[in-house]
Amino acid sequence: MRAVSIPGRARQFPDRADRPLSDRLAWVSSPRGRRLIRGIVLLEIALVAGFALIYRPFDLGIYLWGGRAVTGGLRLYLATVQGNWFTYPPFAAALFTPLATVPPVLVRLAWELGSVAAFGWACVLTLRLAGCRPTRNIVLAVVALGLLLEPVYHTLYLGQINLFLLALVLADIERVARGRAAGIGIGLATAIKLVPGIFIVLLLLTRRTRDAATAAGTVACGALIGFGVNPGASRLYWTHLFFDTSRVAATYISNQSPYAAVVRILGGAGHVGGWYYAIPCVLGAVGLVLATTLAQRADWLGAATVTGITGLLVSPISWTHHWVWVMPALVVLARYGARGQIAAGCVYVIFVLAPMWWTPHAGVAGDYGAHGPVTVIANCFLFAGIGVITYICVRTWRPEPGSSRLRSQAADSAGIPANDWT
Repeated sequence: MRAVSIPGRARQFPDRADRPLSDRLAWVSSPRGRRLIRGIVLLEIALVAGFALIYRPFDLGIYLWGGRAVTGGLRLYLATVQGNWFTYPPFAAALFTPLATVPPVLVRLAWELGSVAAFGWACVLTLRLAGCRPTRNIVLAVVALGLLLEPVYHTLYLGQINLFLLALVLADIERVARGRAAGIGIGLATAIKLVPGIFIVLLLLTRRTRDAATAAGTVACGALIGFGVNPGASRLYWTHLFFDTSRVAATYISNQSPYAAVVRILGGAGHVGGWYYAIPCVLGAVGLVLATTLAQRADWLGAATVTGITGLLVSPISWTHHWVWVMPALVVLARYGARGQIAAGCVYVIFVLAPMWWTPHAGVAGDYGAHGPVTVIANCFLFAGIGVITYICVRTWRPEPGSSRLRSQAADSAGIPANDWT
């Protein structure tokens, strides 16, 4: 065994073929590699900035409308903007109220560049949780590749909030991994968009009771702020609307949830009975058991990734831009040796090409349904997500021979495990 010294952590890696992945990517630190990666990232940022200056992202426009309408009685949920409903809690709308007085072009530019910065921070946190030192070149390489993922560039195209939520949740998970107090980030993400609430369940299952209470308290504070800003709209939302999927086009091909797949295959929501609820219950139970097991083994990146994907599988609405959890999923897969890196490459290609958009999806008669292999392609994010969880599950409970030998013999001095980058 050859010891590799990294500031702040003690690690050991096997020699020869079992070198850490960071060693295999030594070209990233070469002069040519640095120039290439930095050039790509600068080009991507320039494209994002230029896009923000000339285009009005659709969902960001709805957010800003919600910020203006949140104090207008029930108008927040009884009126539409460009044919779409505001579907977030009143607290989320209140967060955008201060932006209503800022020139729109400045809001767009700040929002898009802020989203890129949040994604960059999420990449740093992912690498830290993976036990890899996040040097500038490695982070820029991950960002450059990550911005090509459909969930990421679709989030930027729509002006969505997903990258901020990803960073908030991962920041809390990193604090948990270091043994520090956490919960505010997860609570804020849940108060804005309900799906991250599954991470509160993870905290409870892993006996981080105080952190779970902090997260739940933060959600409650957000709800109270919403009631304070607009009591009527808050009552309407929390008693009727937060579970109402009829206010969005659930069958649209962008919805890559099990519910949407079943509805499309069967030809409409009317064909889906009460039996369907068994599907998210089973998927949720399996995902949370796996995530808890990973957390108990000090693999908080794996636990967070599995929980994030499980949340998408349980939710009836999981648009393609919600699948930003593919970024940490790729890092998790890459840790599982050569086979895991091949799996990561396949998943990366799927999430870059997003072949579901190549299938019929205009919504006319015959577009949706079971069409043999096209059905798999039309739900490729869903099947890829299930495949990622299945692969992690197999490698967790049935590790390959010798995989235990590849585990690091020492953990980060702050409490984050030095995972295997073989």
